[in-house]
Amino acid sequence: MVSDARRTKLEETTFPDLDAMMAAYAAAAVVIAREEYRQRLDYNADSMVAFEAVLSELADKAELDYDYEVKLWGSYLGEVLRRRYAGSWEMTQYPGGVAAVPAVEVRSSRLFPLMKVYRRITMGDSESIAAFFDMVTERLGKPAQVN
Repeated sequence: MVSDARRTKLEETTFPDLDAMMAAYAAAAVVIAREEYRQRLDYNADSMVAFEAVLSELADKAELDYDYEVKLWGSYLGEVLRRRYAGSWEMTQYPGGVAAVPAVEVRSSRLFPLMKVYRRITMGDSESIAAFFDMVTERLGKPAQVN
């Protein structure tokens, strides 16, 4: 299966930094969304409907490798937010957690897209990505100007 080869390549790659790793996983998510879920992800706010559809279908699968799926799809959500608000990836402790996880730092706020994707996959529609994205947009305001 093509996605298995893609996964193996991602997991065997030594990335120079967190930014490169998250960008590579996000790019793979775009391809997988198109090839396996027939959804178009383009790193824009408008793609959140298609992204939600992918996660909804993913949540219905009987067996999942949560570590991989959360990294894959959480990277995409994080890259959308990072690009939209000119943020940066960092490893930081999740509130109440014991381990450092990738987060997007934007305007002195930390967003945890991987944790949000995990909650969406495991808890269902009540953890809407669209609602999360709307809340982030409300709190952070207008997107950064892209030059």
